Amino acid sequence: MDKEKLVELIGEKIDAALKSGEHPKKFFITANGRGVTDGGDLYNAVLNDVLGVVKVALADVLAEVVAPAPAAKTKR
Repeated sequence: MDKEKLVELIGEKIDAALKSGEHPKKFFITANGRGVTDGGDLYNAVLNDVLGVVKVALADVLAEVVAPAPAAKTKR
């Protein structure tokens, strides 16, 4: 499986996991440190950005883990 398909598969699994459970929506911290629960666009932008980074990083890790080991050199 190439990296693009792996990223797509991970994205589908993350989307399914997000939809299957309850998690806070539309919450962000303002510059003065107060929590606000009416910031949908900002929350969604940050969430999508973070999950995009997670998808790529996870795909890189999985590709490295399942990559075939280099052939061992034998001395003769």
